[in-house]
Amino acid sequence: MPTPDRYLTVAEVADAAQRLVSRFPGAGRLRRIGMSRAGRPLLMLSVGHGPRHVLVVARPHPDEPVGGSTAIALAKRLLHGPTGPRASGAATDLSQVTWDIVLCLDPDGAALSEGIEAATARRDHTPADYYRAAYRPVAAEQPEWAPIESQQLPESKALFDVIDDVRPFLQCSLHSVEAGGTWAQLTRPLPRFGPAFQDSAALLGIPLQHGTFDALYWENPDPGVYVLPPRDTARLAAGSENIGASTWCAPGRYGGVTAIVEVPMWATGPADDPAPHPAAGAALRELSALVRDGGRQVTAVLDKARPFLPPARDSAPRRVLEWMADGLYDLVADSWEPLARQADGAPGGLTTAQVCALDVVARRQPLRAAGLLLRLLAAADDPAAPGLHRDLDDLFTAWSADFERALRLRRVPVRRQVAHQTRTVLAAAGSALAAVR
Repeated sequence: MPTPDRYLTVAEVADAAQRLVSRFPGAGRLRRIGMSRAGRPLLMLSVGHGPRHVLVVARPHPDEPVGGSTAIALAKRLLHGPTGPRASGAATDLSQVTWDIVLCLDPDGAALSEGIEAATARRDHTPADYYRAAYRPVAAEQPEWAPIESQQLPESKALFDVIDDVRPFLQCSLHSVEAGGTWAQLTRPLPRFGPAFQDSAALLGIPLQHGTFDALYWENPDPGVYVLPPRDTARLAAGSENIGASTWCAPGRYGGVTAIVEVPMWATGPADDPAPHPAAGAALRELSALVRDGGRQVTAVLDKARPFLPPARDSAPRRVLEWMADGLYDLVADSWEPLARQADGAPGGLTTAQVCALDVVARRQPLRAAGLLLRLLAAADDPAAPGLHRDLDDLFTAWSADFERALRLRRVPVRRQVAHQTRTVLAAAGSALAAVR
């Protein structure tokens, strides 16, 4: 069952799921679990008839397209028989375990990121191609994250309802990162998961991420594996202090565990370098300045374009730009100051991989904003728009090239991203099932 070396669109994923249901009548069912804010269906493919459930959530972020391809690859693997690693054999017994696979949690956002699949289909695609097409909503409009912001989106409610209905012993959320290595975040430890995860990454030539912005202070029982710590705000990434309200933690009501599986689109050289960074404090201050300076330059163009851009209430990209301009760059940069002071007082405390992970975050913030603003400027009919587009495009092109050069990026083929995510989900299922039996 070869995997195509490109990302599948939301429509292609839905069509592939329907074909599987037709080919395996009885073993697979496709149903609607809700509707999006814009009236798009939220579809779930269920495979098997076991009393225990694994819940897999694809495309929770619209700018992370790998999950849809993984969802179909995983379903095919399950329907063609228990051919997974030995540790996941019991979990692939479809008479004992039902796999519920949400094909796309944010179809509205995915519709605003439709260009990603085409932009990244070429073997020579670059981060610039990706950021020109990508759309990532404000935090309050991200279905997994919105409950943290005290927002109850229909997509969030649909997922909570599924969790309450099937009570999964494992939930897997399929994510990807633009650059870096692969890592997994767990809401509680999974025995024997780490070695299987690491073996998969090694086999497919994907570096492990030794330290990540999303889990910088989480427990780290195995390389590339991070476990949610006690709800201590000093040990969570900025903005995630109320993480217990997210959909990630909901399976815990029923004794379940969640695994967030991240794979990189481009690998970075230092992602798996655990050596102490020789000058971490200075490096973090440079990265903080990079975030602030890039943010200021994008915001300066936004200030000039505001009079003719669509209002934020009518434009999701505009809402993102205003959200970022209204303190997000400073929030990210400020969150690193305690780390910089710590590094000054204890040289060698931060690793090269950890600084590399923050480097990715620093560079991607202005790129995300610039890519969105370029799209709005290209669609505007104001006479000032072409000049602003040209000026911003020059900045965007230079930042993109520096992103590739500074982090020594190399493309991870889509088929490898999908294979690793599939193997990781199966390994997590085998480990979680063994823990509850």
